[in-house]
Amino acid sequence: MNPKLKAGFLALGFAAGLLAASPLLGSSNAADKALPRVWPAAPATARVTTAGCIAAPVDLGIEPTLFNRLANLLVGGTRGREKLVKPFGVAVDEAGNLCLTDTGANAVIFFDRARHRYRRWEQIDKVRFVLPVAVAKADGIIYVADSGLGQVVAFDEEGRIRFRIVDKFTRPAGLALATGKLYVVDSAAHCVLIFDRQGRPLGRFGTRGVTHGQFNFPTHVATDAEGRVFVTDAMNSRVEVFDGDGRYLSELGGLGDGSGFFSRPKGVAVDSFGHVYVTDALFDNVQIFDREGNFLLDLGSSGSAPGEFWMPAGIAIGRDNRIYVADAYNGRIQVLRYIGPP
Repeated sequence: MNPKLKAGFLALGFAAGLLAASPLLGSSNAADKALPRVWPAAPATARVTTAGCIAAPVDLGIEPTLFNRLANLLVGGTRGREKLVKPFGVAVDEAGNLCLTDTGANAVIFFDRARHRYRRWEQIDKVRFVLPVAVAKADGIIYVADSGLGQVVAFDEEGRIRFRIVDKFTRPAGLALATGKLYVVDSAAHCVLIFDRQGRPLGRFGTRGVTHGQFNFPTHVATDAEGRVFVTDAMNSRVEVFDGDGRYLSELGGLGDGSGFFSRPKGVAVDSFGHVYVTDALFDNVQIFDREGNFLLDLGSSGSAPGEFWMPAGIAIGRDNRIYVADAYNGRIQVLRYIGPP
């Protein structure tokens, strides 16, 4: 055997041995192997803890396919080992699989845990992503909002386009799924558009302004188990809450520099207990509210250590209440876990 190829196979075998001894959710960064960080700090009862970080497929124990490993050995590539550049949108499907958009690489990424599989798309059919910013997934379909294209692209896990929504948006920025519905935030048009799961329009709500039900450059959207819709009204420094048809219900936050207030709110998500989580890209933290909008807890600070953030963006929460935060400028997805009572 060629000495270089032999050395490469030996190195691959050694790496595989290390991975086999590692937990499913590990990290390629030694700093992230420190003791978990918890919030709030002792002696208070812990509610949230760090649970790892994902900066590359290896952090989920996913190695490149044999074909990609051979190709990497021959040409010195990194296929199947690509590191995240600037993760922005993040979603978890009903099976706990992770989807994300990497705006620094203009790519959409899917981690299939059940099949131990990693997929990465910079292009679907003839559609090349320009600025994919938001992602959602359910029933085997991945939905991507691309602000650069001004489109929503829906495709299956094999990379086959199901449909595209075009000529409907100025700047699509966030999307979320609920029963039978797809919600898309159009940031530049200051509204939310509603479609069915096949991309057919059902309605819209919101206009530009500062009163209840109005927006000033909204960015992200999430839904909860009751069908409520949470929209990050970024330049109004709040999150507004609507019913499934877009009727205003309430809001949380507001402009300020203390707990319970926002400066640059971004991602929003709801856990199985009804807690609402909001990332703030200027405060570099995540704030948690109860279902009535009362502030409960903030976590995180500026930095690159576990539990620290640099301009966090999207956030998603799985059915197991694991919390995935797109830590954009640190080039990673931070994973947290809710461990407190309901």
